[in-house]
Amino acid sequence: MRARYDRRPDDESPMPPAMPVPWLDEQLFGRRMVFVRGPIEPEMASRTAATLLALDAGGEEPITMHMSAEQGTLAAVWTLVDAIDALRAPVHVTAVGEVSAAALGVFCAAARRSAFAHARFRLSEPKVSSPGGTADQVVAEAGRYLRDLEDLILRICAATGQPRSRVEDDLQAGRFLTAPDAIEYGLISEIVKR
Repeated sequence: MRARYDRRPDDESPMPPAMPVPWLDEQLFGRRMVFVRGPIEPEMASRTAATLLALDAGGEEPITMHMSAEQGTLAAVWTLVDAIDALRAPVHVTAVGEVSAAALGVFCAAARRSAFAHARFRLSEPKVSSPGGTADQVVAEAGRYLRDLEDLILRICAATGQPRSRVEDDLQAGRFLTAPDAIEYGLISEIVKR
């Protein structure tokens, strides 16, 4: 497979996936920075939780998290939330794109929350993955989902100071918030200006 710089203009073959850059990862780790991008799935959540725990072991200075995460599974989100809750070091999160649905749980777990001017937030109920199986298995999975959704609602309420009924209504309606709207809602404390 040719590297990107070897592509001819008329070459329509797919681009290879972006490869991790060890130098960049090392630089970010040294600056106590973590990026959370894309759906929060189990593998990504485990890797990010391990990074957070390693940074925490290195000292109690704040850890900076930049986040652009849409959706994800509630189980993976709680892996990250539990890791953040267990840290001695505070986590300062900045929304750099859209943060929505289940990913809001991770965002709300941070000690300090901010956003870039064009960041967006979508309050919506996390998607349900169809468990299949026997009727008892489906009922058990539905019960787990409802408990996890309840925890998400309570986490958003605690972070924003909004009443539970409003958060539930906004999640059901799929409400979008701009960065200024998120300040009014209590989701963030500031818009980052550079």
